[in-house]
Amino acid sequence: MPMRILLRNPRREVEIRGPRSVAGVLNELSVERSSVLVIRNGTLVPGDEMLADEDEIEIRPVISGGMGRPEGPT
Repeated sequence: MPMRILLRNPRREVEIRGPRSVAGVLNELSVERSSVLVIRNGTLVPGDEMLADEDEIEIRPVISGGMGRPEGPT
């Protein structure tokens, strides 16, 4: 059974046969490593980590927030 991969933004699911590195999976999906977080079975994993068929993977976009509005008089 291949690993299940859930991609967010836009949401879609794909299946890929393992074992493969995180970097290899992202390359196959044409996803830029610096733009996403990769989560395996609920735990964040680095790009050189190996993924197996039984893994459930979630790929989330990195969202950076700006500075909030300063407090105090304007």
